[in-house]
Amino acid sequence: MSVLSVVNLVKTYGEKVLFDHISFTISDKQRIGLIGVNGTGKSTLLKVIAGLEPVEAGEIIHAKQFRIEYLPQHPELQEDLTVLEQVYFGDSPLMQAMRNYELALHELEADPANPEKQKKLLAMQQKVEERNAWEAVSAAKAILNRLGITNYAQPVKELSGGQKKRVAIAKAFIQEADLLILDEPTNHLDHDIIEWLESYLSQYNKALLLVTHDRYFLNRVTNRILELDHGKIYSYDGNYETYLEKKAEREEQALADEQKRQNLLRRELAWLRRGAKARTTKQKARIQRVEELRGQQIAIPAEKLDIALGATRLGRKVLELKEVTKRLGDKKLIDRFSYLVVPRERLGIVGPNGSGKSTLLNLFARRLEPDAGTVETGETVNIGYYTQDHAEMDMNQRVIDYIQEAAEVVKTAQGDLITAEQMLERFLFNRYMQRTYIHRLSGGERRRLYLLRVLMGAPNVLLLDEPTNDLDTQTLRILEDYLEQFPGAVIAVSHDRYFLDRVADRLLAFEGGGAIRVFEGSYSDYLEQRRMEKQLSASSRPERDELEKQPPKKERRKKLSYHEQREWEQIEDRIAALEERHAELQQQIAQAGSDYERIRTLYEEQQQVKKELDQAIERWAELSLLMEEGNKG
Repeated sequence: MSVLSVVNLVKTYGEKVLFDHISFTISDKQRIGLIGVNGTGKSTLLKVIAGLEPVEAGEIIHAKQFRIEYLPQHPELQEDLTVLEQVYFGDSPLMQAMRNYELALHELEADPANPEKQKKLLAMQQKVEERNAWEAVSAAKAILNRLGITNYAQPVKELSGGQKKRVAIAKAFIQEADLLILDEPTNHLDHDIIEWLESYLSQYNKALLLVTHDRYFLNRVTNRILELDHGKIYSYDGNYETYLEKKAEREEQALADEQKRQNLLRRELAWLRRGAKARTTKQKARIQRVEELRGQQIAIPAEKLDIALGATRLGRKVLELKEVTKRLGDKKLIDRFSYLVVPRERLGIVGPNGSGKSTLLNLFARRLEPDAGTVETGETVNIGYYTQDHAEMDMNQRVIDYIQEAAEVVKTAQGDLITAEQMLERFLFNRYMQRTYIHRLSGGERRRLYLLRVLMGAPNVLLLDEPTNDLDTQTLRILEDYLEQFPGAVIAVSHDRYFLDRVADRLLAFEGGGAIRVFEGSYSDYLEQRRMEKQLSASSRPERDELEKQPPKKERRKKLSYHEQREWEQIEDRIAALEERHAELQQQIAQAGSDYERIRTLYEEQQQVKKELDQAIERWAELSLLMEEGNKG
């Protein structure tokens, strides 16, 4: 059932047409991924649907009581609120009931003997019950816990940028929304949280519309793809993998149609140029047909982003860390770490937010000095450093001037010399856009421009700090292809599993306390090994805990008591039942697929069953000994 219709939207930005009479519908329970090259208007379309930005023509149609919840890329929170107040911030009756209840509870905790505050809390409890909001209260706190936010009373102004993003996600998830809109929800989040988001959203029971560069996330969450391309919208049923297959088919057909048009146009032009002896009505019709063929616009595959630039020669010595230690205040980020970077290294750096990944990259770049140890750089090394914030970009500078500061002419991998203007065109910046001020570009276009600026320096060592943030999926595919052919060393910090799987064959994994593990293999291999290690650790912990808790054994009696005799008669049936349940849970885990929340619940139950089974077997052994001694007596 359709819940929202977009009808003939028109939106322009300067001379650029973002939406050229686009129309589509969104149905209940559809999980839609919106994709397109940076600058095509994806974020603008989300804002238009959310009612935050106007259009020149067209309309958004939905029911009168229809509610939309929109999570922007960079959420703005109320700094003077607490975490829980921010999560409950909203104008719906449910949010008001939850907010007023928490406020009354907080006031009573500060003055528990106050009868007026007790009366107020009781009244707020009744309001929550009237709205059936207890489940929402529990859900809000459960979501915050899963997102790593446990101090609900902490002021928002004390949170880090990543924590604020997670609070904003929790707020969006608990609203009474008919359509949830998310713009780059995975940016700056750890793998564990992204994995939980995948599980949560893949079971979302309302309509969902999102923009993300995370292709694994897109593939596992969505069941429909909308592609915005040159002002037009294309719809594909299925996930990202299905979209790639269907898009390839559409582009092949478009190329075939364009080839037919060109062939027909050439034949008609040849006929006209030969000239006819009489100016007949038939000839006039053919002239009109030629004009129509010339005016036709067939959507052909988008131009490719070409970044086959050359690189300066790299000698044998690249970069080396020797016994490096680095602290941030009292926190030890890196502890006596040594590593040798070799030519053509493909190294990924992973770990939780704040663990020290960017610090390690800055040590490699010599932008930071270690507290202890040394960093050595080879004589031929020319580092290109792609940072997260591109702080050195002057927003009031023109695009062409920004690139020409790096180089006016650059050599390609084939040895050809091309100008900065030509290079910008290869990066999808036409001559009009080259004269545009940087502040007029979209966030993704600025990232693409900054990437070109880094590569214009012909580096032979690339340091990439979260390069996938704000880049579109097409640009990411081209960047990954380029890095595969890049003749120098590549060191990348990223949370993007798809990107790291394609680019890196070795990882430096931050695992706490300054420890860094060197892992041979892909990011997916590392995550799987870490998951197995956690399972092994969890399965062995109950046994250790029971041994530690076990009291000193008393001298055994020669005969069983009445209760022990009854226990002995029942314990084998109990062990058999526990073994059967353990096997059932193992089978259910195997069948759960990518439903990570269900897997977690089943796994926790399985561990509890295993603990009870181990205890029952140990008790069976004790009773067996007592039985043997009793029989001997």
